[in-house]
Amino acid sequence: MKKYNISKGRKAAAIAYKPPQPAPQLVAVGKGREAALILAEARKAGIAIVEDPGLAAMLEAARPGDYIPAWCWEAVAGILAFVLAREKGKV
Repeated sequence: MKKYNISKGRKAAAIAYKPPQPAPQLVAVGKGREAALILAEARKAGIAIVEDPGLAAMLEAARPGDYIPAWCWEAVAGILAFVLAREKGKV
């Protein structure tokens, strides 16, 4: 199992999008040990992990269950497009 850096500065956020939701939704957010646990659970579940420290920092103030703020949509859309392409074998 891959070990993740659990430094205090490490941040992680988990998002999900299921149409017809109006926007992607924050599933989990944390830093330090919580971030390491989010990453470990994602890996265990086979969920794609995309590193974007800037986006993780922007989502730090949000709470699980919140929709992603509109000002983050472009960054999140890029990540979701990348994950979808990867799942379809195009990346």
